[in-house]
Amino acid sequence: MKDFGFVVATALAVTLSTSAVWGQETRTFDVSLPLGPESHHAIGILSFGQELERLSEGRLTIRPHYNNALGAEREVVEGMGFGLIDMGITSTGPMGGFVDAFMLFDLPYIFTSHEHVHGFLDSEHGDMLAQRLEDEVGVKILGWMENGFRHNTNNVRALNSPADLAGIRHRTQESRVQVDTWSALGANASPMAWTEVFTALQQGVMDSQENPIPTIYDVRFYDVQKYLNLTKHVYSPAPIMMGGGLFNSLSEADQNIVLEAAAIAVPVQRAASLRMEAELIERLVELGMTLTEPDIGPFQAAVQPVIADWTPTVGSDLIDAAMNFEH
Repeated sequence: MKDFGFVVATALAVTLSTSAVWGQETRTFDVSLPLGPESHHAIGILSFGQELERLSEGRLTIRPHYNNALGAEREVVEGMGFGLIDMGITSTGPMGGFVDAFMLFDLPYIFTSHEHVHGFLDSEHGDMLAQRLEDEVGVKILGWMENGFRHNTNNVRALNSPADLAGIRHRTQESRVQVDTWSALGANASPMAWTEVFTALQQGVMDSQENPIPTIYDVRFYDVQKYLNLTKHVYSPAPIMMGGGLFNSLSEADQNIVLEAAAIAVPVQRAASLRMEAELIERLVELGMTLTEPDIGPFQAAVQPVIADWTPTVGSDLIDAAMNFEH
């Protein structure tokens, strides 16, 4: 893992407060979120916090830190692994850099619906991926919350076919698979840290980005992007995670409380994400974005070589299990 400069700046913010009350430990967990307090991420994390407090009779609480206050997503994952950050929710975009199998969620057009992907994540396949992250990075996934299906926005033109991406400077997450995907679709694709994206679009350094609808709204991309294109090219989970060392330091009773609180909060967050996606598409149009619902067939055809190229790395069995999961 690389060295990173946010440690000193956030050391105080991520200090774990503990005390003993009637022989039981009281803890406040600092939680990193990439979006703001009105986001679909926040709904899930706050639900988790409420359940955690209820189940522990007030001993266990959370302190949310919004809008990447504790570092960008890759740094947050690293920080949890090193024991510098207690908990966080992030997209899976940076995780392929730690565990190749997580590149599954960067591959285009693998999942067709929320029922499809939720069933897959809640099965033994999701358990396997979570175990890989814990074993290799020291980060424990408590539950599979979601970002959602991702869609393109840009400030150049509507996308009716992949040909419309020609010449468009497109930002991807820090993922080689995503760079290959958008290059195959015809864009000039470049990876960029999430914290830099809005400014890059605002200044015209980048023309285009892609994210779930609730994120597009929460970050106010409508202020710097004209065209909203429902490409639905990738599904992005947003797992709620805890440092593995921290989780293992808890008593068995408290571990069970943490897991139960997450299990209750995950469907709450997913339902909020679905509701917000439906409501916010209309709101984004009201705010001035031009909505396009392209035929995704040509997009799917254009990216088949990307799936083929990355199958040996991600694993053919995992890709087949995902694409053919019965739901």
